[in-house]
Formats: sequence, structure tokens, C-alpha cells
Amino acid sequence: MAIKEMPENECRAFLSRTSFGRLGCSLDNQPYVVPINFAYEGDYLYSFSTLGQKIEWMRSNPKVCVQVDEINSHSEWVSVIASGAYQELREPQFEIERAHARKLLDKPHRWWLNALAERQLRSGDDLIASLFFRIRIESLSGFDTVSRSESMPGDPE
Repeated sequence: MAIKEMPENECRAFLSRTSFGRLGCSLDNQPYVVPINFAYEGDYLYSFSTLGQKIEWMRSNPKVCVQVDEINSHSEWVSVIASGAYQELREPQFEIERAHARKLLDKPHRWWLNALAERQLRSGDDLIASLFFRIRIESLSGFDTVSRSESMPGDPE
């Protein structure tokens, strides 16, 4: 097995066929990592949440990253990190962007409706505000494994 750095176009292609990753944010020198579902388009990752620690932290420090991977085995995996800036899609100024985010997130399945319903049941509140946000991708990096059979001619075994 060899590990190769992925060019940006391969990182973007990987993001376009995935929808689950880990969001990293920080506040007061304390990191916080949580799983998120997302939709990728252009220079953005779109997601949905309810108000909680990650939203409060991202409001205070919008510098975030999302790590996405696909692990088939210890020697066969892909890992991409998208670093960027959090942007909350508040109404009314981001009405068009919110509608677009909702449309993108509805495509694979309406997973975010289950998250909202669960949060409402746990809190006992009848209405919990939904938050759509996006991460403007500022940099991408990724690594991929290459099996010996896929190695380039002349590579050392």
C-alpha cells in the first residue's frame, strides 16, 4: 500500500459522492468534533441543525473544517478535509440560499426532518427553530491509498 495526495479535483469529486462527515470547530482553544450530514455543491457544504453547542461555537469562531472519509480496510481508504468558514443562512436575508440548501439536502433523503423531530420530542417543545448553514470551502486536502497492484510502473515494491 502507498498513500498519495489527492489533487483538488479528486477531493471535490469525493465530496460530491458523499454526504456524511465530521465537523470540527473550536472555542477558547477547545476543539469540538461532531458528525454531520451535508450536501456539497460548488464551493460550499450545506447542512442543517438546531441551536446547540456547535452552532454557538461556530457563531463565535466561524473557522471550521469538515473531515470526510471512506474506509474499506486498514490499507484501503480515502480521507478529505475541507477547511473554511461557517455562514448561517438566516431569514430573511438568505431566503433564496435557505431554499437552495433545503432542496440539496432533500435530494438524498429528508434525514434532517428526523433530527428535528427527535430534538422536539426530547425537549418537549412544540417548535424548535431549524437552522440551515453552509461552509464556504477555502481549502481542500486529501489522501488516498493505492494498492501495490495499482502502483505506478517503476514504483518500489
